Amino acid sequence: MAFNVGSSLLDAIVLAVVSQDEAGTYGYKITQDVQDVVGISESTLYPVLRRLKKDEYLDVYDQQFGGRNRRYYRITEKGEAQLNLYQVEWKLFSAKITKCLRGEMSR
Repeated sequence: MAFNVGSSLLDAIVLAVVSQDEAGTYGYKITQDVQDVVGISESTLYPVLRRLKKDEYLDVYDQQFGGRNRRYYRITEKGEAQLNLYQVEWKLFSAKITKCLRGEMSR
């Protein structure tokens, strides 16, 4: 991808991915889903998950799977509110960029 992904956009993508499953989803699946959207490494994603947890946008719980604990992430109400804000901001931002790239800027 030709464009760098900033931390706010990455946060928005992660929150959107996690919000897809009400019961929560685990780290490896989040990584795979986010990589389908933007090219990031697993080592980039886990600090994002920790920060979103620290900011109370995600809840974390462990569950047994195949004889091991698997860490699951679930979006909180605060996280849903933040995701909604990101969605509104993205619509405004992307509309402006699209107009610019199409040469439709008006003064």
